Parts: sequence; C-alpha cells; structure tokens
Amino acid sequence: MTLVRLGYVAMSMELQNASPSQTMTFAQFQKLTDREAAIRKLERIALSNLHHTLRLLRHNVASEIHFYRLTSRLIPLANHEELLDWDYMKPLKGSLREIGDFVKEHQLRVDFHPDHFVLLNSTKKEVFKNSVQTLKMHYLLLKGMGIDPTHRCVMHVGGNYKDTEKSLEQFVEAWMDVPKGIQKMVMLENDDTSFTLEDTLYLCQKLGIPLVFDYHHHLAHHQDSKWIQHWDSIVQTWEHSPLPIKMHISSPKSEKEFRHHSDYVDVDMFFTFLNEIKGSVHQIDCMIEAKRKDAALFRLMREVKNRGDVTVVDGSSFILK
Repeated sequence: MTLVRLGYVAMSMELQNASPSQTMTFAQFQKLTDREAAIRKLERIALSNLHHTLRLLRHNVASEIHFYRLTSRLIPLANHEELLDWDYMKPLKGSLREIGDFVKEHQLRVDFHPDHFVLLNSTKKEVFKNSVQTLKMHYLLLKGMGIDPTHRCVMHVGGNYKDTEKSLEQFVEAWMDVPKGIQKMVMLENDDTSFTLEDTLYLCQKLGIPLVFDYHHHLAHHQDSKWIQHWDSIVQTWEHSPLPIKMHISSPKSEKEFRHHSDYVDVDMFFTFLNEIKGSVHQIDCMIEAKRKDAALFRLMREVKNRGDVTVVDGSSFILK
C-alpha cells in the first residue's frame, strides 16, 4: 500500500486578506527619508507575513492538509545589497518560534522553493554569492522556527548556458563551496526546459541530494525517455532523508501552452503516475503546483473520493489500493 498526501503552495483561495508575500520594493524603501523608520516598516510587513502564514497553517489543520510550501517572500528586501546591515531575524524571533511550535504540534511538513534567480551553477561569482546568501536566509528562517532544515528547500539545477554537460559539472564544482548546513537543506527537481530527469538524477546520485520528481516537467522535457525506468533510482536518493519522498504534480494549461500550469490538476493524468508507482514506496507527498492553490487540492480530493481504487484517509490523504 502507498499513502498519498497532497499539499499546496503558499496562498489560499479561501482565506481573505491572508497574503504571506506582502512586499516593499527598494524604490519604495528609498522614498522614505528616515532610514530607520523605513526598516521598521519592512519589519512590520515581515511580521504581517508571518502572522498570515500562521493563519494559513491553521486553515490547513482545519482542512486536514499536512503538507505546505512556505513562500520565499516572507521578508522583503532581506538580502538587498543596500540593507546588509539589517538584522532582519531579530524582530521575527517570537513569530518564527510560534510558527515552528504549531508545525511541530500538528506534525506538518513544510518546505521552501526559492525563486529562479538562485543559480548555484552560475559562472558569475556575484550570482553564486547571492544565491548562497538567499539559501542562507531560508536556512535561518527554518532554524528560527526550530525546524530541522534537512531537505526543506527544493530548487532547480540552474542555468544551462547552451552546454548541459558543462553546466552540470559547474554545479558539482560550485557545490563544494556551499556550506554543509545549506547542502543538507537542498533537494533538486528536474525542470521543463534545461535539465531532464536523467541530468538531475546524475547530480543527485553524485552529490547525495534527494530528487523531487516533477511529472509535468518530465512530460514537457524528456527526450523520449521513460521516467519509470529511473523510479527506483529516484527513490534511492531519499534513502538517508528523515522525510518521505516528495514529488510535484501539475497539469498543462493546454496542448499549445503545455509548459504552463493549469488552474487545477487533471486527476487522470495524476493517477497515470500513481498507478505506476503504487506499492513501490510506503508514502509519497505530492505538492500541487496549480494556479488555484488549495482550491485545486480540494477539487482533486473530491474527484479522488469518486474513485474505486483508493481508500480516503482524510481531507488531503488517501491510500492506493
């Protein structure tokens, strides 16, 4: 038997006025003549984002959702080059700890997915430095919550630079300069344009990184390969992780816009994947990357309940028969 748990990304379609990604641009920051007052405003925005994050987590518990991706935009301008003297963690300690306590009390799985500008395999030293700095922020946030950062941050391999093999080796070389704590935090996913499942699996096996299989990305960028032949190898990358194997599920917006995510998840497409891996793992956590966020999860569960090949466990979980 395989337990399937569904999760969603960052925002709720049900909760009103609960964005955890409120921000301030640097241009707006500069318009405030009192720098200290401007920093205090940044801190108020960050605290509001954390407050809304806790509201979202309470919503998840009430809806029996155990898996949630935190937004990477909790702290506006956290690593801006003009604000490196700002100790943004200090005023957030109490709120972060409150979130962490809630997560642990309800045994929730939370993680991050930094934005596309985090490129560890960049040949530009400044880009690499900024990428590590951004990952450090995610590390500090998790530590501030009292959550073990191990395998809590999924990211793409990076830029292809028109030479896949060279770009992969650049990642390996750059990885040696990534602090050990941050290395342990990272998971890698295959993408839809640059690095296939095989490319990503090569790095994960070589460097001991868990691979988050993105089924939609593979269908968009697979070079005629069959993902199932690599499934056992994908599972093995999770061998030493304290967390269950994780994958991403989304559906194409249309045949013409195949790479774009749809509002909802195609249940038949999802079960094409699930029926292949059924029984191969005890549990798999599936992150829904659909435009309609938790609404997509709720609709998918309604469709799952009408199937005869599952046993529904709760509001976001089911067992494959």
